[in-house]
Amino acid sequence: MSYKEFLKRVDENRVIIPKGSFEGMRVDCEIFINREIEKSLEDDSIKQLVNVSKLPGIVKKSLAMPDIHSGYGFPIGGVAAFDLKTGIISPGGVGYDINCGVRCIITGLKRYDLKNCIKELLTKIFLEVPSGIGSVGSVKLKKNDLKRIVLKGAFWAVENGFGDEKDLESIESNGCLEGGEFDCISEDAIERGISQQGTLGSGNHFLEIDYVSKIYDLDIANKFGLFENQIVVMLHTGSRGFGHQICSDYVSSFSKDLRKKDISLPDKQLVYSYFNSDSGRSYYKAMVGAANYAFCNREIIGYMVKKTILKFFGKSESDLKIELLYDISHNIAKIEEYEIDGVKRKLIVHRKGATRAFPKGHPELKGIFKETGQPVLIPGDMLSGGYILVGGEKSVEESFSSTCHGAGRTLSRKEAIRFSKRTDVFEKINESGVFVLSQSNRTIVEEIPQAYKNVDDVVKTVQDAKLSFPVAKLLPVGVIKG
Repeated sequence: MSYKEFLKRVDENRVIIPKGSFEGMRVDCEIFINREIEKSLEDDSIKQLVNVSKLPGIVKKSLAMPDIHSGYGFPIGGVAAFDLKTGIISPGGVGYDINCGVRCIITGLKRYDLKNCIKELLTKIFLEVPSGIGSVGSVKLKKNDLKRIVLKGAFWAVENGFGDEKDLESIESNGCLEGGEFDCISEDAIERGISQQGTLGSGNHFLEIDYVSKIYDLDIANKFGLFENQIVVMLHTGSRGFGHQICSDYVSSFSKDLRKKDISLPDKQLVYSYFNSDSGRSYYKAMVGAANYAFCNREIIGYMVKKTILKFFGKSESDLKIELLYDISHNIAKIEEYEIDGVKRKLIVHRKGATRAFPKGHPELKGIFKETGQPVLIPGDMLSGGYILVGGEKSVEESFSSTCHGAGRTLSRKEAIRFSKRTDVFEKINESGVFVLSQSNRTIVEEIPQAYKNVDDVVKTVQDAKLSFPVAKLLPVGVIKG
């Protein structure tokens, strides 16, 4: 049986599987996906979305974005909201890399400024920002420092000279979620986290030097300080081994609890605890701590990048106009309020490979973002570049204020390696003119462009569905892969 057989197209940008199509479904499943991307839709990811619809306390619908692909428990690209009083929280709905996210730094540099020096500049950044599996940062922490990061997030980086106070206004949740608790985090996680602040990590984590190739909304671009051929830096990383260990610890703990209670699951990876239980609240407090660790990590890396660029060009910060545009998460569970059947309810919204996308006027937005809508940062593959968007007016009502988070994989890492045997990956990279650095050639092979959907199609879907709207297209000139 194929789960694809149960898909019903609602319009050009959405398909659904109605509640009742499978036993145990509590709500409909809905995927924002156009006909072109639907061709590459995996059956396993649809099955995962259906299984999410069976979890206790889920409200409205089990959702997925057009970059959907199979993950651990929840599909990547999945969004699900659970009632705060009666619903659950699931580590599989957040992911192992808690608060994996994207940061965009804008500069006053132009594309031609890097024409003859991109290799040298990228190499300097590569040496400054540790990357790769198990990479260790130059920021030396004591246990009490880690405790303060868990509580204060990016504020710790700023207080300790690794960032700018003005950055905090341009980070989701101002770079710090409330409710983190150090006592809910294991010694194993502490040991892994104490040495990894200021590190990029491995896999699909990256640091890109891009240029603005096209402006779609001139008014918003001007307000953001964007212009054509401008150099910007995009980086993608999260909570590293610290968040991974926290997720592992609670997956194990929740699994044992559910076995003791003889509770069956639609998928063993969908372990959960009720949010209002002791174990559910403990996971939430630990997850918040990992999210704050990730906010701090990206702030520190951003500081390292800025410092390296300024030193390389021998200019001041005001001369090069280097500043943070935005920093956003796409692996997190957050307490938010939405109207459900005419009643405002507090929900725990899981976004697993999905980005928050508040529209203009949203009460949580401040400053210029209240006028424009929240920036949304969407990377593609390492040769095709990505997008800067803003949240759209339909996102609150249709998707719990969510949109896509990237291009989304079509090939697993193993499949990408098999595919690469049939083509010369490195020759194609050289032909592209994009300079790529990595600690491992294997990582580059795993991250080949053919492993990803077409990011233009993904963005078109969320644009047509009015979840978010493009402001600028970015194309890479240099890429560091983890």
